[in-house]
Amino acid sequence: MFVDRVAELAQLEELYRSDQAELFVLYGRRRVGKTELLRAFCAGKPNIFFIATLGSDSDQLAAFSQALWRFDHATTLEGFTLPTWEAAFKALAGLPGRPIVVLDEFTYLVSGNKAIPSILQKVWDESLRATPLMLILCGSYIGMMEHKLLGYRAPLYGRRTGGYLLRPLALSAAGAFFPAYAPIQQIEMWAVLGGIPYYLSICSDSVDVLANIQRHILAPKGVLYHEPHLLLLEELREPRNYFSILRAIAQGDTRLNDIALAAGLASGPAAAPYLDTLQQMQIVQRSVPATESQPEKSRKGIYRIADPFLRFWFRYVHPYRSSLELGLTEAVMEQRVRPTFDQFVSYAFEDAAREHVACLARAGELLFLPERVGAWWDQGEEIDVVAVSDAEDAALVGECKWSARPVGVSVLVDLKRKAQIMNASGRWRQVTYLIFAKTGFTADLQAVAASEGVRLVQADELTQPPAAD
Repeated sequence: MFVDRVAELAQLEELYRSDQAELFVLYGRRRVGKTELLRAFCAGKPNIFFIATLGSDSDQLAAFSQALWRFDHATTLEGFTLPTWEAAFKALAGLPGRPIVVLDEFTYLVSGNKAIPSILQKVWDESLRATPLMLILCGSYIGMMEHKLLGYRAPLYGRRTGGYLLRPLALSAAGAFFPAYAPIQQIEMWAVLGGIPYYLSICSDSVDVLANIQRHILAPKGVLYHEPHLLLLEELREPRNYFSILRAIAQGDTRLNDIALAAGLASGPAAAPYLDTLQQMQIVQRSVPATESQPEKSRKGIYRIADPFLRFWFRYVHPYRSSLELGLTEAVMEQRVRPTFDQFVSYAFEDAAREHVACLARAGELLFLPERVGAWWDQGEEIDVVAVSDAEDAALVGECKWSARPVGVSVLVDLKRKAQIMNASGRWRQVTYLIFAKTGFTADLQAVAASEGVRLVQADELTQPPAAD
């Protein structure tokens, strides 16, 4: 099932119409849908779609040579292999028409032959840049792709004509995998699986959300039960320490030194390189209050698991693996997952609310142009959604309530109280209010909101496609 990716396809199509040599780099985390995006783009166009493996360098060269031969010949030539990668890349210059050549899992090629980026750079400069070739390099390991292909010292630096870091699907797109679900159920599934198309495609809206979780994630034979191991083992050399760090964050240790202590590392500085890598992989996120004008220098930063699926797995699977391996899947569901599931979803609801505010800003529906969108916390007080503009002295503050009961006026009163604490210095002259709710609002709150210009957003609005930018 191919969903959304409208902007990404449009960018690729625009480059294809240029009729000039194009070198496009597509990268992103495992399972995010890179291959499916490229297959959708290549459909109906002359292309060579080569997916590298972990085989030997000579086997890779032989397979790529065969793909080159098949592009322009009706039959295969048994045993045909070009002598070198340089010869193979030079052969691309002779392909007829406007060909697309995709080198998928490019990092596997580089792992087998570290000279490949340099060889490709040499051939690109000598011949390929003067051809109508569209060459697409695609890979999963974000750190390697950025270092080997996009970094200042990388051989191919300055050659690419386009590039994209493919991110998980937004909530509004992820919901398309579950058309039979109500918006609340779609949010619940997104809270567990995030926007990774592969994960979303495994589950079905023919059963309820918790049944999907029990069958595919909690059960040791479930497709997603071992997924974090596969993800980290494939892309990291020391998965043990990374697992310990993710477990520590999931258990509530969010400061650098606390994470290091809980993970059994010597000190905060010892944990820092691991956290940097996890941030590059978009698994972990360092967050600071949105009111911080220099986030990178702020000492208020905390770490959180940014990936919803890993957030769920490290909270509900990893701590109870012994029980799950004993066949106590249903007991873990009833005694561990079900009682706290709404609380777990509420964190993702806050993420979705913040993204909704960013969408409103892109659509020009806010009273100001925000410079930062996030949350705020200080001395035990917290505001779920904050957007600020230092240039315009304006701020938006919002509260999220994932509750079965309609939200009342008291929530707005408390939000105003916290906003006064946040803005005690009078830094923002204009403060507007917004409230998100799972199941709607009381009549009293609706009346107050209408008179004071407070924006009220129900959960189903978050599952709708955003207005065009």
